[in-house]
Amino acid sequence: MASFNKFFCFVQDVANALHDMKTGTAQVYKVYLTNTAPVAANTVYNTPADLAAGNGYTAGGNSVGTITGAQTTGTFKFVGATDPAWTASGGSIGPFQYAVLYNSTSSTKPLIGWWDYGVALTLTNGNTFTVDLDQTNGILTMT
Repeated sequence: MASFNKFFCFVQDVANALHDMKTGTAQVYKVYLTNTAPVAANTVYNTPADLAAGNGYTAGGNSVGTITGAQTTGTFKFVGATDPAWTASGGSIGPFQYAVLYNSTSSTKPLIGWWDYGVALTLTNGNTFTVDLDQTNGILTMT
């Protein structure tokens, strides 16, 4: 399983109230795919560049679904209900090596973090790639 890495800006963006991560939020969080290595100093969607739309991939990526974010004994867990997935149809998707999480509701579309899968992947027609979100421990925790 790929490990999650946060962008530096996420800490400041939380302090500036750009993210509403609690259960029942109306904000939409998405994951997009890229083959450009993220840099921890990146700040907004499409830096690193999103894949081009086509063959089953929609620019902007897919939602993590309904958010259940809650605090227990001083630790907040941010949990998404849906594992973002893409199925190649009519051709290939990729190559890509990274999946990037961002807040698509905010006007600036701030970045949160990314997963590095270690090698560039290409989905051939009919194959599916899924970002397996941790439903128990959350996408991320804050203490």
